[in-house]
Order: sequence, then structure tokens, then C-alpha cells
Amino acid sequence: MATQHPEISAKLQQFISEQKIFFVATAANDGRVNLSPKGMDSFRIIDKNRIIWLNMTGSGNETSAHVQLNPRMTIMFTAFEGSPMILRLYGNARVVHQNDNDWNKLFSRFEPIPGYRQIFDLSIDLVQTSCGMSVPFYDYVEEREQLTNHSIKKGEQGIKDYWKEKNQFSIDGQPTHIVDKNL
Repeated sequence: MATQHPEISAKLQQFISEQKIFFVATAANDGRVNLSPKGMDSFRIIDKNRIIWLNMTGSGNETSAHVQLNPRMTIMFTAFEGSPMILRLYGNARVVHQNDNDWNKLFSRFEPIPGYRQIFDLSIDLVQTSCGMSVPFYDYVEEREQLTNHSIKKGEQGIKDYWKEKNQFSIDGQPTHIVDKNL
């Protein structure tokens, strides 16, 4: 049975800190819904109703385009080991680009990961837990190194060139502003 909470309690913060993966869902008013898995050391709890996560360069940039059109975001964690639980964080997000005034303050909360491109800042208005009893057990083995290695190989300028080529628009043609806000 689902239980709703007004904030991320200490117990739920502990649960989040133990997870190796989270999922982010966004949607503009029109077009496709986007659901993306995220990992690495990219998630930070600012307070009981606010989180940030460092977004890495990838093949698309749907989340950025969606949030700039409609700030709704849902983040989901699920237990793949131990007691079953699904945790969803609902709220409104904003994209923080590297040229934005608060980039340095937020970015200082992370160890730099090669290939970072933007930060998402989520104000949470609802926290919901549910049983998760249908979620199977999975064993965490290790982080994948391919994205980090790829970013190191491309270098800073290569990453920026990639943004120009692959990350300026969503698959529905919505702008992400990655180039004009980060270069």
C-alpha cells in the first residue's frame, strides 16, 4: 500500500544513500514521456524537500528540454536487495546550466565526473513509498566505466562539440539550450 509523506525523512534519506541507481521521469505538455536510469555518484539531498543531481552527457538531453517546458519531475528509487520498497519523489525541477549564477554553489557539492553537463534542482512537494514486493532481487556488481572513459577520451572540447551535434534538441524537437547556456 502506498504511503504519502510531506518530506524525505531520515529513514528515507538512508534508503536513498544505499541505492546505486535511480530513475527520472519527465514530460513536456506534448510529445513523448522520458524515463531515464541514472547512476554514478550524482545525487545529493539538500534538505528534506530538495535534491539536486548532476547530469552527465549522454546520447540525448530529453530531461532538460522537458523541464524547461514543464517543470514536473518524478524520481524513483527501488530496493533491489534487502526489504522491498519503492520510493518516489514528486515535484518541480529546474535546469542549472554552467553559466547560471548558482552553478558553482551547487556543483561544489559533487566530485567532478568527466562529461558532466548540467544540474537538476528538484523542489519536492510529495514523497511516496510503496511496497515494491514485485521488484526482483538484483546484485550490484560495479559501476560501468564506459561513459567516464568516453568523456575523458573526448576531452572538454570534444564533449562540447558533442553537445552541439547531439544534445541541442529533444527527440520531439524541443530546445535544451545546452549550447547557449553552457558555452
